[in-house]
Amino acid sequence: MIDDFVEELEEGEEDQIEEVEEFEAEEAAVPEASEQPVAAPGARPGVPGFRPRRLVCAFCVDKMKVIDYKDVKLLEAYLDNYGKIKSGRKTGTCAKHQRRLAVAIKRARHLALLPFTASQLSSSE
Repeated sequence: MIDDFVEELEEGEEDQIEEVEEFEAEEAAVPEASEQPVAAPGARPGVPGFRPRRLVCAFCVDKMKVIDYKDVKLLEAYLDNYGKIKSGRKTGTCAKHQRRLAVAIKRARHLALLPFTASQLSSSE
């Protein structure tokens, strides 16, 4: 009885050894990571040669030191359809000017120059 059990174990070990050898052969067929093409940093996956253009802060280009809360046309460009302030990633505004822009928009809202919500946006037009 014990001899039968030992024989079964020995047969199982041979099967495992064959499986390991097959697995090693499959690994050799896969190309290494260094051989695979690497996309450029910032490139869109699946689109060769596409690189998004870097946005530039309009306030830095114009060398504006003060963002005037009374300049409604300028501030409206930084609001979306719902009356929310657009992010600096979408507009290209740097962090320093994004903070000043937010303060100017909030001041204009308090003086009723700009709307707080989309419902106020549609009724004013």
